[in-house]
This record gives sequence, C-alpha cells and structure tokens, in this order.
Amino acid sequence: MDVVLLSRLQFAAATMFHFLFVPLTLGLAFLLAFMETMYVRTGDEDYLRMTKFWGKIFLINFALGIVTGITLEFQFGTNWSRYSGYVGDIFGSLLAIEATTSFFLESTLIGVWIFGWKKLSKKAHATVMWLVAFAGSLSAIWIITANGWMQHPVGFTIRNGRAELSDFMAVVTNKFAILELIHTLSASYVLSAFFIMGISAYHLLKKQHVALFTKSFRIALYFGIVSTLVVVVEGDTHGVHVTEVQPVKLAAMEAHWETTTRAPIHLFAIPDEENGKNLIEIGSIPGLLSFLGYHDFNAEVKGLNDFPKEDRPPVFITFVAFRLMVGLGTLFLLLMFIGFLRRNKLSDSPLFLKAMLWAIPLPYIAIECGWVLAEVGRQPWIVYGLMRTSDAVSPIASVQVAMTLLGFVVVYGLLGAAGFYLIVKHARKGPDAPAKS
Repeated sequence: MDVVLLSRLQFAAATMFHFLFVPLTLGLAFLLAFMETMYVRTGDEDYLRMTKFWGKIFLINFALGIVTGITLEFQFGTNWSRYSGYVGDIFGSLLAIEATTSFFLESTLIGVWIFGWKKLSKKAHATVMWLVAFAGSLSAIWIITANGWMQHPVGFTIRNGRAELSDFMAVVTNKFAILELIHTLSASYVLSAFFIMGISAYHLLKKQHVALFTKSFRIALYFGIVSTLVVVVEGDTHGVHVTEVQPVKLAAMEAHWETTTRAPIHLFAIPDEENGKNLIEIGSIPGLLSFLGYHDFNAEVKGLNDFPKEDRPPVFITFVAFRLMVGLGTLFLLLMFIGFLRRNKLSDSPLFLKAMLWAIPLPYIAIECGWVLAEVGRQPWIVYGLMRTSDAVSPIASVQVAMTLLGFVVVYGLLGAAGFYLIVKHARKGPDAPAKS
C-alpha cells in the first residue's frame, strides 16, 4: 500500500477510536449536571447516588478520550505536513483556540468537580458540572468548525503559495460547520441517552436499585427523545446544504449515476463503480432523492457519471455508511416511542429492557458511520475543491507509516480493552449503598 492510503488508514483508526469516547463525554456531562441539580433542588439521595455513579463512568471515559486524542494533532505534522503547511494558517488557529481555551477550561473544571464535593456548597458544585458541560461543547465547536472548513472552505485567500485566513467571522459562521456541529452534538446526546438507558435496563432486569435506575432511565429517555428529533430535523437541512456545496457526495450517498428529474432512492442497491451503474436496485422510491436534496420531488439531481472519475468519492463505502446511519436513526425513533409508552411500566417490560440493553452499541455504530460518510464522501479532497488528499501527505516512506499504524492498533487495542473493562465493571457493580443516617 502507498503512503497516502496508509496515512489515511492510520488517521481514520486513531480518529474513530478517539470518537468512541468523545460523544459520551459531551452528552453525559449535561445529564450529570441535570441529575446533580435535581439533588440540590429536591434533596433526594437517589439523585446524589446516580450523579456519583454516572460521574465515575464519565471520568473514566473522559480520561480515555484525552489519551486517545493527543496523538491526533501530532499526525498533522508527522503524516500530513504538506496539508499543515498549505492550510495551517486557518486550520491550526482553530485547533490552537480549542486547546488553549476550551480543553484546559474543561479539564480544570473537572478537577474542581472531582475534588470539590466537600469543599463547595451543593449549588456551587452542581454549577461546576454545568460549566464542564458547556466547556466540552465549546471545545467541540472549534473542532467541528475546523472540520466544517475542510468540507466547505470559506474566509481565505491564496497568497505566497498557501491558503491564508482573510475572514475569521466567515470561518466561524460557516453554514456547513454550524449544521455539522448541531448534528454531532445532538447525535452525541442520543448516544449518551441510550448508554444510560441501556445500563439502567440491565439493573432493572435484575431488580437492583429499581427506584434509582427508573429515574435515570426516564431522564435519559426525555433527553434522548428531544435529541433524536433534533438529529432528524437537522439531518434534513444538512442534506439540502450538502446538495448545494457537495453535489457529488449526495450522488454517492444514493449511488445515483445518471442525471435525472424525480430522482429515486433505492432502499437496497449494489453499486458497480467500475461501470458507473448499480448491479441491483430494490425498493426504488421515485422522487425521494430529489426531495432530499432540493425539497422538490421533481427536481433534477446530477448523477455520478457527470463528474470525472477522479473527483468521485468511494461510492460503496459512502452508500453503505449513509444507509446504516439512517436505518439506525429510524430504529432509535421507534425505540424512543416505545420507551415513552412504557415509561411508567419499565419494570414490567422485560423485552423492551433487553432491547435497550443490547442497543447500547448501536448509537456508536451510527455516529461512526456518520463520520465515515462525512470524510470518505469528501474524497478525493482533504479540503473540498481546494487540496487533494494525495497532495497533503508527508514525504515519508510507506514502511514508516505501516509500522506506526501497527503500533496504533496494538496500543489502542490494549488501551480500549482496559478502558471498556473498567466501564463495564463499574456499570455492572451499580451505585454505592445509601449513606447511613
């Protein structure tokens, strides 16, 4: 394999592994803040116990997120030095803002939260967790803004053979980045909701701490319902914007080869990229792709065959990632609806509780598919329409990247195994016993 593919695989492995921890941190922080606030307002010890129980999982997850995230920024220098040299004036400034403000703020506040239980008042301590939650989201804003700029570059000028920042406000108000941020945050909240509901379901099935985990389940359920609806609404808006700025990605998402009006969506298809067609098409719905892209069932949608082959993304991967993401999102809506109907009868709903327990991994899969769609669907561009991925890689030997890729897989594999072991062990153990009066 050449250095470009190896570097892409290495960055993808590191990023996707890192993002196993980021969304849970983002969503769990807000849920913890709400739980602790409920304890402050009601004095109910169940809310205190659940805050400390979920708080331990949050801290384990946050620590893993830090360790796995540090290596990512180094790769811009080691594997993607030409990219860094060409657009570092823009991309680097956003990462610097995130690191020097949001990340350190979040980390400091978490330290205050950990060691402040007996040193701060109840209200002050709960306020700290709210600040942690907002600091985490602020950190996400800068990272997603950087990625949104790669998807739809704005606010720059080409000078001295490189892209230089000319309009900072254009970058931070980039519509693509804003939509991507809303989608990422709301999807993270859905994941966190399913995580809490799944573990709560485990304990409810075992008839352990029933009152506490019933409350946890309901809190996560309401949080998840709102977040899922936001994902759906934003996803529709995002689809229209992708059609406007990345039409080839829309065509790849649906394996749409020929330009046509009333463009259909195929529920199942097997793309043949070599010959520019689909080998099999099943369950075609006329006009639905036109509506997805333009909110008009009769609109014309440009097909992949109207784009040069060298400018098309890998169609099969993009097509499958989009199908999995949307399919799982639909399943989440169904499960949320059933959960709302059974919210007062959770202990009498063993089949639903088992479904929610086994559903814990599904939002992780959906989020990873979303990132595969976003990043693979942008290819062959590392900065869409501005710089090709093949031009961005460092001038290093393939064997060097292959060795470091192997090292990433081994180290991250061991780290992941240890981290998930700790999370599962603590989740199965349950909360501490109530304090004796």
